[in-house]
Amino acid sequence: MARSPAATAVACLLVAAVFLTTAAAGAEYVKYKDPKQPINERVQDLLSRMTLEEKIGQMSQIERANATTEVIEKYFIGSVLSGGGSVPAEKATASVWQKMITAMQKAALKTRLGIPIIYGIDAVHGNNNVYNATIFPHNIGLGATRDPTLVKRIGEATAHEARATGIPYTFAPCVAVCRDPRWGRCYESYSEDTRLVQLMTSNMVTGLQGDVPANHPKGVPFVGGSKKVAGCAKHFVGDGGTQRGINENNTVLSFHDLMRIHMPPYDNAVIKGISTVMISYSSFNGVKMHENKNLITDTLKNKMNFRGFVITDWQAVDRITNPPHQHYYHSIQETIHAGIDMVMIPYDYPEFVADLVKQVKQGQIRLDRVNDAVSRILRVKFTMGLFEDPLPDPRLHKELGAQEHRAIAREAVRKSLVLLKNGKKGDKQAMLPLSKKAKKILVAGSHAHDLGNQCGGWTIKRQGESGNNLTGVGTTILEAIKKAVSKNTTVDFVERPDKDDLAKSAGDYEYAVVAVGEPPYAETAGDNQNLTIPAPGPEVIKDVCGLVKCVVLLVSGRPLVVQPYVDYMDALVAAWLPGTEGQGVSDVLFGDYGFTGKLPRTWFKTVDQLPMNYGDKRYDPLFPFGYGITTKAAGHK
Repeated sequence: MARSPAATAVACLLVAAVFLTTAAAGAEYVKYKDPKQPINERVQDLLSRMTLEEKIGQMSQIERANATTEVIEKYFIGSVLSGGGSVPAEKATASVWQKMITAMQKAALKTRLGIPIIYGIDAVHGNNNVYNATIFPHNIGLGATRDPTLVKRIGEATAHEARATGIPYTFAPCVAVCRDPRWGRCYESYSEDTRLVQLMTSNMVTGLQGDVPANHPKGVPFVGGSKKVAGCAKHFVGDGGTQRGINENNTVLSFHDLMRIHMPPYDNAVIKGISTVMISYSSFNGVKMHENKNLITDTLKNKMNFRGFVITDWQAVDRITNPPHQHYYHSIQETIHAGIDMVMIPYDYPEFVADLVKQVKQGQIRLDRVNDAVSRILRVKFTMGLFEDPLPDPRLHKELGAQEHRAIAREAVRKSLVLLKNGKKGDKQAMLPLSKKAKKILVAGSHAHDLGNQCGGWTIKRQGESGNNLTGVGTTILEAIKKAVSKNTTVDFVERPDKDDLAKSAGDYEYAVVAVGEPPYAETAGDNQNLTIPAPGPEVIKDVCGLVKCVVLLVSGRPLVVQPYVDYMDALVAAWLPGTEGQGVSDVLFGDYGFTGKLPRTWFKTVDQLPMNYGDKRYDPLFPFGYGITTKAAGHK
């Protein structure tokens, strides 16, 4: 669109005023500091001014505990992260987080070129490291909702709660296609189905980062505003397809099947302007992903046109060789040559920086590879507006744990629940919804009154933790039931009922709610080759459901072996890992809302069938992918 002569004159006057002002102040006009300049020109201008040490500093991401102002200034650190559970103080408030990040950012701004840091955190189901944050259902539950608009709203809320603590970058979403529930990260995957993962990925990315403009070039990162964050699609690529579901193991597939099953969600993320991509610890056909130049550079960067930056996982360079660190110098060379741009070196940054500087000076690593890496990192920082707005905004404190976010989480819980059984054969009516006006009911099981168990791993601590003192806010399933029923209803809670005692009082109860499942876990600690319900869950199911009409809530990060116990149950609900908002469970149990959730993955009969996914030639599930009994709201409140 052509400018009018008047508009052109005004523009010229404005530019002249800028130059006159800088000249009067004796300051040099610096292109990279001018937000009106095209981002690529700002990147090239800044890159041309940087020393090798400053460039390599930008490629370094270190742990919060090591990020003193002295270290940031000395090493020109480009990024800082909170590892799982790494916090400035126990139960730290949003203002404490902001104060810490402000101090780090001011240190970065004091360096010669004033390049701001980018602070990252694993906000994978809400800002889950932070006390009093809203904890949303894990991704497996979101896959069960089949509601992409809801997922986008969760991304928006998560971005707001991250910004409330001053954090502009989250290592989310996990876009793995989990093909074997024995994998300890399976709950971080939306589904075994590539298309469902694609749908949820697209909407979570836009929720976190904002809607990409229609004319935005594919692959160029996009972050649309001060309440948005840079996202990170992970873990590239095939981490959900490792043999026997073993974490960090080898994914054995043809290249065609890797592209068909595991790569499409990354393409969706790139289309939506994802800022960063994190590489997987796993291998593809025996080649460690962190040194796989064919997939990182040739495929992701060149063929898919990704223009953001590629980051390693935690200490991943150390894991390329076995034993770790034996050939660290060589490992650095392999990862940088493969196309890694930013290296997560939480503790060993002095050695990493020294080794990388040496290799570039000796010609073992090409300077143009370093320049490419730094250009990508700077592009993301400019795109985010970090040069213009580097410091946290204290006005956003109120976003942490906001009631509107908790309402979204509650909605997500009720939409994620999958009803697998509703009434025994021959029953004249279904078990659910439950009556709110029962005289006396029993609630039992290890997961009925435990927020830590509801939230699972990656909650305050990396592995999570059982108990009700972890998250600060939240409602357990038991508390939700008590709020839902009539004030005249007696609710007895016995975590592990004695069978003989229960036999004497069973007739007093109109029904029982039994909540059992897995304890919290993350990553390798969650790898499980038998997938049985942990004790005493099976005994509680048999003892209670054998005496009292019961609904069983299975709180877990994946399908578990339930076939031996299904006949005992009157109703069975897959509750996944619902997070802090237990009232989403009671909303559906008591019929305020109907059940709508559908299985995001196949529910097997025995582990001997695994891996088994929808579309396989031998497909004989207990409950198939997409299964879920739907019900209507009961019409009472």
